[in-house]
Amino acid sequence: MFDKLEGLVDRLETVLQELNDPDVAGNQNRFRELMKEQNELTPIVETYKEYKQEKQNIEDSLEMLEEESDEEMKELAKEELNESKEKVEQLEENLRILLIPKDPNDDKNIVVEMRAGAGGDEAGLFVSDVARMYRSYAEGRRWKVETLSFNESGIGGFKELVFMVSGQGAYSRFKYESGVHRVQRIPTTESGGRIHTSTITVAIMPEVEDVEVDIDMNDCKFDVFRASGNGGQCVNTTDSAVRLTHLPTGIVVSCQDEKSQLKNKDKALKVLRSRLYEMEQQKAHDAEAEKRKSQIGTGDRSEKIRTYNYPQGRVTDHRIKLTLHKLDSIMNGDLDELIDSLTAADQAAKLSNMEEE
Repeated sequence: MFDKLEGLVDRLETVLQELNDPDVAGNQNRFRELMKEQNELTPIVETYKEYKQEKQNIEDSLEMLEEESDEEMKELAKEELNESKEKVEQLEENLRILLIPKDPNDDKNIVVEMRAGAGGDEAGLFVSDVARMYRSYAEGRRWKVETLSFNESGIGGFKELVFMVSGQGAYSRFKYESGVHRVQRIPTTESGGRIHTSTITVAIMPEVEDVEVDIDMNDCKFDVFRASGNGGQCVNTTDSAVRLTHLPTGIVVSCQDEKSQLKNKDKALKVLRSRLYEMEQQKAHDAEAEKRKSQIGTGDRSEKIRTYNYPQGRVTDHRIKLTLHKLDSIMNGDLDELIDSLTAADQAAKLSNMEEE
């Protein structure tokens, strides 16, 4: 690990020298690549320098304990020694985490696909509730939320809802949300007061640039139709909605949120690009050895990941066996404790895999 860290120190120095080169400053693509690398390397190198300083402090304290005859000074040296030892342990752990290979999608915007599962209208209503939860969380981070397509269920819910969240690090915070979300509550339509169980599926996909997924337009079939639902006079009276069918895979994407047919077409292509990218990512994940799969779940849409129990006011994440009795605040977008716990579990799993190799 320490040989690698020394190499990263040298690499950062090289990157900084290149950034000061006038020729590099004139090359925007190269300059952007180097700035990104600098931002990734700096926290690792700074933590490593702090680690080396604390190791030096330990040596200095041990030397003082051997040479010092004054008892008061020896006590002071012991205190400093213990403090530095604690810091070294923590810094070593931090360095291991910082050296975990970064997910290349972490900084990307995301496309969120939500669908009602078992439970009929109640499932559709829960799609709406969870979408509101995600929107509140995103807006709390000053991220932009934009609806791409929807299929309403008629009583304020959605059979399907697709939206985009744009913001630095959106994928890194939302990526553990893929899977089946289960709700247990008394539906407003239930007169007998019985608790019903309903499910919805969530898929989180990174937004993909044109260069990452090449789509042959000859493989795409576009149909236009009149939009339905709330959208203003123009949306409902012109053939602005777009249905995109990708012939090789059979993927169908409908977008009707914009008044412009062209804008709906662009949005549909964004969703298709993300779905195709996700398919390739899933193939790569499936090819990995079982031990390299994250212990917090595979991210598969069929995997039950979380239960929201309204009568008990609790939310349970089954992957890490975490139960929080603050359902109301979670549904209002207070997701940090859940996400931080999932991130920590994922890091621990990856560290364990790295140590086994």
